[in-house]
Amino acid sequence: QIDVFLARSLLEKLYLFQYPIRPASMTYDDVTHLSAKIKPKQQKVELEMAIDTLNPNYCRSKGEQIALNVDGTCTDETSTYSSKLMDKQTFCSSQAASNVSRYAAAVYKKGELHLTPLHGILQLRPSFTYLDKADAKHREREAANEGGDSSQDEAEDDVKQITVRFSRPETEQARQRRVQSYEFLQKRQAEEHWVHLHYYGLKDSRSEHERQYLFSQGHGLAENTELIKSPSEYLMMLMPPSVEEENDKPMAPSNVLSMAQLRTLPLADQIKILMKNVKVMPFANLMSLLGSGSDSTAVLRCIQQVAMLVQGNWVVKSDVLYPKDTSSPHSGVPAEVLCRGRDFVMWKFTQDRWVVRKEVATVTKLCPEDVKDFLEHMSVARINKGWEFMLPYDEDFVKKHPDIVQRQHMLWMGIQAKLEKVYNLLKEHLTPKKQEAHSARPLLVSGEQRVNMAKAKVKQNYGQLEKEFQKQKAEMKSNDTSGKMDVSSIRIKEEPVSDEEPMDTSAYEGLNNGLVNGLHAEDNPTDPLNGHLPGGCIDWVAQELKAFVSSTFKKQFVLTLSELKRLFNLHLASLPPGHTLFSGISDKMLQDMVLDTGCKQILVPFPPQTAASPDELKVYALWEAGDTYDQHRQVLLEIFSKNYRVRRNVIQNQLSQECGEDLNKQEVDRVLK
Repeated sequence: QIDVFLARSLLEKLYLFQYPIRPASMTYDDVTHLSAKIKPKQQKVELEMAIDTLNPNYCRSKGEQIALNVDGTCTDETSTYSSKLMDKQTFCSSQAASNVSRYAAAVYKKGELHLTPLHGILQLRPSFTYLDKADAKHREREAANEGGDSSQDEAEDDVKQITVRFSRPETEQARQRRVQSYEFLQKRQAEEHWVHLHYYGLKDSRSEHERQYLFSQGHGLAENTELIKSPSEYLMMLMPPSVEEENDKPMAPSNVLSMAQLRTLPLADQIKILMKNVKVMPFANLMSLLGSGSDSTAVLRCIQQVAMLVQGNWVVKSDVLYPKDTSSPHSGVPAEVLCRGRDFVMWKFTQDRWVVRKEVATVTKLCPEDVKDFLEHMSVARINKGWEFMLPYDEDFVKKHPDIVQRQHMLWMGIQAKLEKVYNLLKEHLTPKKQEAHSARPLLVSGEQRVNMAKAKVKQNYGQLEKEFQKQKAEMKSNDTSGKMDVSSIRIKEEPVSDEEPMDTSAYEGLNNGLVNGLHAEDNPTDPLNGHLPGGCIDWVAQELKAFVSSTFKKQFVLTLSELKRLFNLHLASLPPGHTLFSGISDKMLQDMVLDTGCKQILVPFPPQTAASPDELKVYALWEAGDTYDQHRQVLLEIFSKNYRVRRNVIQNQLSQECGEDLNKQEVDRVLK
């Protein structure tokens, strides 16, 4: 343990000076040629230190030249260097830290640690104002030489026109700008007078006397009351309940809420903040966020002031998101126009679960960014379908609160009437599309559900057929006739068990209104179901696909999957309607056929930051074409499997080493092409 004492004798008087690394010709302890001055308000210090001109490291000729440039040939009281030699250096201070309350000077003596708080930390840097004086002297000499040729009479004959201006009274704003300007602050700092100090060396008796103030004057514990505190008082000193700390706390992001702070607000403000951040919320979720003690009647009364009912869910009102006198961050459109456009989107979702973005943009005449913001507030984009409302229809709320639903319906009728006048809505915009009841969920059957249903049907049919076979077998044994039944004539119907085989989904065709996995079924019976073809067409399709792949790679030799798919689509466009290749070719079938035709996939190490798509990164090459350049191409493909960018001379050297012959430029060009 070490006893700690707080010394207060030098409180608000002790400064820490940080000196630069001193040159060998300068000593900080030389007091005979050193002066100091300070500006207390600015905490600015200037020290003038002596330079040892007799030191062997001192360049005397350079010192004389600097003194001559600064003072000239004449020597008087205003001279910077009276000895005609640069024999001193000036150091100016700057504050190292604005807040030094955390720092103290410590002295350790006889097992005791004495602390004195610092009032300032100043860094001293060399001042080069003498160079400014040298430049001023040089300009004065040049001006004197130029003015020597003109006579005094000519100077008297020169007449200059003087313009008189009267300054206008300064306004308060102009005065504040002038006071805060850099020029004014520099002038204020220059007006403060220097206070000259006397420097005492390290071994001076006055320094020894002042150094004793670094120790606490009384060692009695009664005099150090700052260090005698109870644990609770000490904790309060470490963490005082300051109002400034509350103001210094950073502001939380606008989309982040503290539930503890939120519940201290009135109920109406809580609901408004929640809806403004969430935008769409079921009533049950809102009640769970407000806490168990909230009254549902009061919540319903408040929610209707900041939100509208859409498909049984509450959507925040447009004027809450876009207050008056605001504008769009994208287009600068005023809030009134934005509210009308967003109300149109909300009204469309009261008519249907789906909204088309193009229709909204056409009616509202707003920019695409604003329309996208409206839709993202309350819906989710679906590929090739449009924007679907974010939440399912809340049937429970509609059944429990029919009066609220009726009131909201009347409000929507009023909004619809306003929208008709503003946007001149056509009949097609007003009539909702035919859709199922809100309570009915859309009948969508996933692929996994189809597989499970097919497997269940297979097991059911297999059991029935097995029973029939056992029954027929028993009849055969009981039959006394000599004629034997041919067992091979009894054929058991095989149902698909594997996920890869076609399955009977006729019982479930009505679920999707003629849709097979979301796609419209065609009238052609040879079209594939779930990507599979009838058995008789598979071989013919494979032959056609193989012919296309072979002919394509014999022309191109190297293709990415993206380019191959593009060429295949062009090939399909040239075929007559009803061709077998229209039955459906997946990417996997196309890639498998490429590998079956003697091609190989080249794993080119593209850089990780490439912007290419996955299909553009898959590279396939014809490995053997049957010509004289097969070996050269294979060597070249091996090179590119190790690096995606190779110099030409490296390729030519590698081809020469692997093939054992020197290829000329034309042959290398042909292989590279």
